[in-house]
Amino acid sequence: MKAYLAILRIGDYRLLWSALVLNLLGDGATYAALAWITLEKAGAAGLGVLGVCLTLPVILGGAVVGPLLDRFSRRKLFIYDSVFRGFVVALIPLLAMLDALQTWHLYGVALVYGLLKIIPLAGTPAVLPELVPEDKLQAASGLEATAMGVANVVGPALGVALITAFGAPQVLILDAVTYLVFAFLISRIKAPMGRPEPVGEPGTKDARPGWGPVFRLIVRDRFLLVLTLSFGAFNVSAGALIVALPWLSKFEFGGGPGILGLMLAVMAAGELIGSLVSGAVQTSERQMLRIGVLQLLSGAVLFLLLPTALPWILLGLVLNGILSAPMTVLGGVVRMTRVPNAMRGRAMTLMRTVMAGSLPAGSALGGMLLAGSHYSALILVVSALAAAPGVLTVLLFRNTPFRLGVTAADDQRAQRDSDPDSDAVRATS
Repeated sequence: MKAYLAILRIGDYRLLWSALVLNLLGDGATYAALAWITLEKAGAAGLGVLGVCLTLPVILGGAVVGPLLDRFSRRKLFIYDSVFRGFVVALIPLLAMLDALQTWHLYGVALVYGLLKIIPLAGTPAVLPELVPEDKLQAASGLEATAMGVANVVGPALGVALITAFGAPQVLILDAVTYLVFAFLISRIKAPMGRPEPVGEPGTKDARPGWGPVFRLIVRDRFLLVLTLSFGAFNVSAGALIVALPWLSKFEFGGGPGILGLMLAVMAAGELIGSLVSGAVQTSERQMLRIGVLQLLSGAVLFLLLPTALPWILLGLVLNGILSAPMTVLGGVVRMTRVPNAMRGRAMTLMRTVMAGSLPAGSALGGMLLAGSHYSALILVVSALAAAPGVLTVLLFRNTPFRLGVTAADDQRAQRDSDPDSDAVRATS
């Protein structure tokens, strides 16, 4: 807890974290309100369309937003995005008041949300190294993960409570206000959060804009490549669980939303515990080894879901949450440190988009297998997908130290400087 109190004493980080918490809580409440209005207007089929509109555009948004985070002031992007989305959300209660609200309006708001959500999602880790010292990045990443975990639980519940008290359109008015407060808090941050300085010599490949330098960076740096691919595989399992848990609730336990809510709450509670603990732990030279072990164990505990008995499933879910949340926190420190500031917006966008894009693949896999009632086969597949990359990470990094302040470019320069052949090439060029 001391690590969190210390990081919250940093004024700029406190403003960013407060804005993020408010933004995430508002997102949860907005989802509940949009879902409720959609259900009333278009039924269950409309909910499916709304879900696609909220999630699928994140992938397209990543392709557009990543370069923007590295070409323009990140402070201005945060503020412009927040003000614009606040205006868009406020259109729904305005149209409802004028009795002109149509279902396609709801889908349009969801599309805008999905397209632009990647700005705070990738922008937050991109600016963290500018706001806090390197030795406090793990605590900062832990608090970010904790905020997301709390918001996933509290946001929708808060939205439901407010809908009951005031009505769904009024909840969206409140959320529009939170967007404006977010913009105000960001404007109060003293750190520049401006346009990053370019890296590399002018005219070289690494100095060019676009996605090429970022792809080369990730492919050449095994820290970043292994994290991206292994977390992507892990999220396939997470996407499958999104489908498996409602299926279990309805067909195995014969229950209603209460059983599903219990399973989701237990998993979220585990993630909160894991985030809080990992953020308070010091960054280690064995950071990647820790990540590999955590991924191996978090995949292995999914085997507890094989027996369709509620106590075993709840135990598996809470252990999976406790073990998987620190992976995100520890991995965030590696990514923030290894990527140069001038590429951080694109790199964070790309890596988070890959991980988010794995969720639909897992959901599709889960739907396909559960349609044939192949629940046991699904659990075996997702457990293997989650655990196997952990084994690979352990093997690759058991003797490779991680050092704060050392980027992928630093490693490449050190390798060139220590290679006599490269010296000879430079001398004759």
